[in-house]
Amino acid sequence: QLQASGGGLVQPGESLRLSCATSGTIFRNNVMGWYRQAPGKQRELVATITIAGSTNYADSVKGRFTISRDNAKSTVYLQMKSLRPEDTAVYYCKRGRTLALMAMSNSWGQGTLVTISS
Repeated sequence: QLQASGGGLVQPGESLRLSCATSGTIFRNNVMGWYRQAPGKQRELVATITIAGSTNYADSVKGRFTISRDNAKSTVYLQMKSLRPEDTAVYYCKRGRTLALMAMSNSWGQGTLVTISS
């Protein structure tokens, strides 16, 4: 089961780092991704990282967010900088054997709330 953590209330321009851990065997064999759902909006893909470490980002977060994975800790991170009020959302991590399978999966863990407000 995936559980995201690290959310909170910060001011615009500040940073946060989200974490998501799972079991070692699952983590090593899965691509990982971060999604978010803002109030009144559909859930959207934020960033993905493959087993080999290749990354991809939504245009809205490029240059501000960094996804990374620590295989020794079986943890995926989302470093978020220069946060904006529009980044306010519940953030979820997700996994899959491939990017396509991850996208199609309906298995969601517990998210973590990120609120950007002055």
